[in-house]
Amino acid sequence: SPDVAETPRELGSGGAGSSAALARQGGAEPGGLVQCGGRWSHLSADSSFARLSAPRPPQPCFPPSPGLPAPLSAAASNNAKVAVLGASGGIGQPLSLLLKNSPLVSRLTLYDIAHTPGVAADLSHIETRATVKGYLGPEQLPDCLKGCDVVVIPAGVPRKPGMTRDDLFNTNATIVATLTAACAQHCPEAMICIISNPVNSTIPITAEVFKKHGVYNPNKIFGVTTLDIVRANAFVAELKDLDPARVNVPVIGGHAGKTIIPLISQCTPKVEFPQDQLTTLTGRIQEAGTEVVKAKAGAGSATLSMAYAGARFVFSLVDAMNGKEGVVECSFVKSQETDCPYFSTPLLLGKKGIEKNLGIGKVSPFEEKMIAEAIPELKASIKKGEEFVKSMK
Repeated sequence: SPDVAETPRELGSGGAGSSAALARQGGAEPGGLVQCGGRWSHLSADSSFARLSAPRPPQPCFPPSPGLPAPLSAAASNNAKVAVLGASGGIGQPLSLLLKNSPLVSRLTLYDIAHTPGVAADLSHIETRATVKGYLGPEQLPDCLKGCDVVVIPAGVPRKPGMTRDDLFNTNATIVATLTAACAQHCPEAMICIISNPVNSTIPITAEVFKKHGVYNPNKIFGVTTLDIVRANAFVAELKDLDPARVNVPVIGGHAGKTIIPLISQCTPKVEFPQDQLTTLTGRIQEAGTEVVKAKAGAGSATLSMAYAGARFVFSLVDAMNGKEGVVECSFVKSQETDCPYFSTPLLLGKKGIEKNLGIGKVSPFEEKMIAEAIPELKASIKKGEEFVKSMK
């Protein structure tokens, strides 16, 4: 099935740790360990994947513990069982590749309504430790989900030129409701990460479905907005000639148009822009998904950058589940930070999902105005999702 698109950084380490060939490609001697993505890898520090996985500087409120992490081993804590629902699509395939490449993942189960046996066979030939199996069609979905720790859902239809994320609602709402109902039945304790658009509605749908099944836990249901943060980091770095791996811009609110609220005033390192440039930058971050949709000219929406962002969020979540402290990511979740029942803010992640909502923090008058303007649209999208589930038989 085709995928939908758009939606602080630590992709899993360069993977194939035992591969001398890969190590040589990266310019490292076989067996030479380098720190990469907060973990240890046999890739050299200047290899392309090591740069991709460069550790994000910690948020100032959660300083790193002293000392370097121990070299990676196949410890029990690095045994995450992850399912991707919609694994054959434009986001699902590259997302599955990044997950397969991570030493954090021990089992990868892939579900879709077409092509998953082929995708799984292809990925299974990669020399990393995660086992891979494909599941095809609704009758195989329960087996795909059993025992999962994390479920990532990019399933649905993508945007085409001229479409808003909300135009996807009718098709994707049904898909998300069906898939999350299966999650509620077969892996009710798993972390659920929703990529399928419109996220502002599909997260309320997921919550209502879990409530119907009596297994709702608001600390374990996440709308993946990470691509907005990734884009903000990239665009700010480009304008200020900074290393994007060292830039962190919190993005709050929702995941569509003007509900996407980048807090440039909270950027680390501190940056300043004239108001006209700030307005243009903010608009570009908000409409970056449309930028890609137009550039692809009908051939899809943001798939590769979304796969990267989805993987980044999953790795942060698994790190926190494994007991790593100070892991912070923004996500669209059940919230009491505003009078919207769901809202994206920076979250401290822990072993059981959300450990603490870090809130909005201090914002500029420009950002405060954006928040006020976003709330009516957010409330309408949330209500639309909730009403959809109530109207289901």
